[in-house]
Order: sequence, then structure tokens, then C-alpha cells
Amino acid sequence: MIAEAKKARDAGASRYCMGAGWRAPKDRDMPMLEAMVAGVKALGMETCMTLGMLEQDQVLRLRDAGLDYYNHNIDTSERYYPEVITTRSFADRLETLERVRQAGIKVCSGGILGMGEERGDRIDMLLSLATLPEHPQSVPINRLIPMAGTPLAQTPPLDPIEFVRTIALARILMPRSHLRLSAGRRDMSDEMQAMCFFAGVNSIFMGDTLLTADNPEEDADAALFARLGLHAMEPDRA
Repeated sequence: MIAEAKKARDAGASRYCMGAGWRAPKDRDMPMLEAMVAGVKALGMETCMTLGMLEQDQVLRLRDAGLDYYNHNIDTSERYYPEVITTRSFADRLETLERVRQAGIKVCSGGILGMGEERGDRIDMLLSLATLPEHPQSVPINRLIPMAGTPLAQTPPLDPIEFVRTIALARILMPRSHLRLSAGRRDMSDEMQAMCFFAGVNSIFMGDTLLTADNPEEDADAALFARLGLHAMEPDRA
């Protein structure tokens, strides 16, 4: 993991996100997670984790280990949420986000567009984030990647203009948040990604994979940034 973090840093990444496909971490996992945070921090990078729901003592342990950000997406609107997620409730998500915020860890929370939801659901998802006690410092916007064998495998792709329009609304509602263009970029044209940047995106996830999905290669991202005149920002050392 440390070797991969070094590769990401050397390629220009300022933050390293570590994820596990858990409902929630177990106490036996905590020493390993704390060591991972410390190892990445020692490289001079910001740290982020996404591990599922957290209990209060787990939040405090991760904070004391030096965790900068915690990612826990709300995914969609509260109305549409039961249509796509049954392992935890919308309220469970908000509870974890509040624990993270109160502990002083920066919140990373966004959603997935194109799961069959309506435009009103996309608006309501953003309003749920924008009306939290504090805007999330980081807001990932994902485009659904239909996976064979899953209930959403045949979901029609969301119109690119509608995707960009949603990003523009997120920028208006949360003007200081980092909007992160996340999963689904591999199937976006350079022109669509450019429109996303112009609409308000100011961060991307780098690396050849995002959890279970392919991501554009670093050379492709560098070439696109050069064409658009974009430059990577320095990590926040505060």
C-alpha cells in the first residue's frame, strides 16, 4: 500500500484514499488502519479513507492516527435511496457523517448519477449535502458504471449535459467544496470532462482503478490537463 501511495505522490497526487468494501470496520481492523494512515502521512500526503459506517470510538481512533478526510457518500436522494441500497439507511449515512464532522475530520461525501433516478432526486441529493451543518470539504460526483450481473446493468446512461448541469448546481450550492470528478471518467470524452471542469469540478481521482472499475491512465489525465491549461494544487499541510 505504501509503495502504491509513493507512486501516486510521484505522479502528482496530493491525497491518497484507502477503501474497503465493508459495512463497517471491526475493532480488530483498527490497528492496521491506523498504521496505514500514519504510513501515508509520513509520505507528505493528505489521507482519506472509506470504510463504511463508523462508531464513535473508531472515528476518534482514526482522527488521532492523523486521518484528514473520511469518505462516506449518501449516493442519491433520501426518496430514491431504498431503490438502490438496502444494507443501511439514509439516516445511518448521515449519522456517520456527523460523527466524522464533530471529531474534526474533513468530510468527503457525494453521490452517483445515472442510477435511474429523476432530476429531482439529483437536486435533493445535493440539497441534503448543502444543508448539512457544514458543507462537505470534498464532494465526489460519480457517473454510474453499469456492471454485468447487477440490478443496474441495463440502466440507460445519463445524458452528458444533464451530468454537467448537476455539477454546475453542486458548485452553486457548495461554492467552497472541492467537487471531485470520480467514477465513470473512463467512458467520458475529453470534451465532456472539459465541460465538467468548466462547470465547477476542481479535483479528480487518479489511478488506473477505482475500487472495482477502470480509471483513465495517469498519462491520459496529464495530457488532458495540459490541453486545458490545468495544474495540480499543492496538498494542504495544515
